[in-house]
Amino acid sequence: MRTELVSEPGDANRPNEDFAGVGLPASGQGGCVIVLDGVTPPKGETGCLHSVPWFTARLGGMLTELTVSGRDLTLPEILSRAIARTAGAHADTCDLSHPRTPQATVALARWSAETVEYLVLSDAALLLKAADGTVAPVLDDRLTRLPRTALATEALVDAHLRNKEGGFFTAAADPAVSARAVTGTAPRAGVRALVALTDGATRWTETFHEGDWTALFDVVAKEGARSLVDRVRELETADSEERVFLRRSKTHDDATVVYAEL
Repeated sequence: MRTELVSEPGDANRPNEDFAGVGLPASGQGGCVIVLDGVTPPKGETGCLHSVPWFTARLGGMLTELTVSGRDLTLPEILSRAIARTAGAHADTCDLSHPRTPQATVALARWSAETVEYLVLSDAALLLKAADGTVAPVLDDRLTRLPRTALATEALVDAHLRNKEGGFFTAAADPAVSARAVTGTAPRAGVRALVALTDGATRWTETFHEGDWTALFDVVAKEGARSLVDRVRELETADSEERVFLRRSKTHDDATVVYAEL
C-alpha cells in the first residue's frame, strides 16, 4: 500500500488551518484518510476563545481515533461523535451557537477488505479511481449551487445560509450536521486508489480549469501530491495581479492533498 500526504499553508506567516491524517490499523486489512479544511472567519467576533487550527486539530484527532477503532460505527456516526466531543471541549468557555464558531469542511474515507466507505461535507473533495481507470468525484456541491448574489456579504451568508436549510453545512458544533454529508459505499475490489483534497488544492480544477478530475488525479498519482500544490501556487501567483480567476478570493489558500493506493 502506498500513501502520500502534503499540506501547505497559504501564508507562511499564518498557521495552516487544514488537518490531514492517514490511519492504518495493525491488522493490515484496511485504513482511513481524514482531511479537514478549517473555515477562516472574517475579522470580528466568533464567540470562541480558540483558533481554527485548535478546532481542526481536535476534530481531526477525534475523527482519526474513531475511524480506526470504531469499526462498528458508520462514518456519519463517527463524524457526529467527533463533533460532539470537540464541542464538549470548549462549550463551557465559548458561545458555540455563534455562526462563526470554529468549523471545517470534511473529506473522510475508510476501507476494509470488503468495502470503501466515504463521506464529504462542504467543499472538500474525494476522488475514487476504479479498476478500469475511471475517476469518480465525491462532492458536496450545495455551496457552488447557491447564486452569487446570496453570497454577496458575510452577513448574508451567516444569517441565511451557513449551516441552514437551503444553504450549506460545515462541521461546527452541532452533531446533527453529520446527516447532511454526502456518503456512500463501494466494493473494495472496485476502488484502486483515492485522493482527498481541500479546496486550496482543488483550485487546479475548480478555479483555474487546468484539467478535469481525472487529469488532477493523474497529476497526483504520476507526479506526486507536491506537484499538484506547486502547480496551484504557480497559477495563483500568475493571477495575483489581474485576479481573473481568483476574484475576491485570497491569493494563496491552505492546500492539502492525501493520496492512497488501496
